[in-house]
Amino acid sequence: MADPKILETFPNPAPQRDYVIEHTHHEFTSMCPITGHPDFAAITVRYVAGQTCVELKSLKLYFHAYRNDGIFFEAATNQICDDLGAALRPRELTIIADWKGRGGITSRVTCAWAPKRGRRG
Repeated sequence: MADPKILETFPNPAPQRDYVIEHTHHEFTSMCPITGHPDFAAITVRYVAGQTCVELKSLKLYFHAYRNDGIFFEAATNQICDDLGAALRPRELTIIADWKGRGGITSRVTCAWAPKRGRRG
């Protein structure tokens, strides 16, 4: 599994403003845990930064760390969302994974991250 410690951040240059940052990695690869065949996806990270932004080289290295992982589409997309949410603590975060076709079926998995809020008793 990819180590989220790979992800590096830098200070948001405009923390007073909500603006959307979108990065797409077109060469994401992981392995099907059942067949062992490679799965390919375009992963889009869309977020409104809080205090930090993700550094792109570290994001690329993080994505590449999935190449030999046996992981389902849904699990990979949710893990990426959780890891980036924890690293960035953004105001908003959505991960969109467009998985390439296999057996005539394409898949898109979309998930959103939100900061955990304290519970009222």
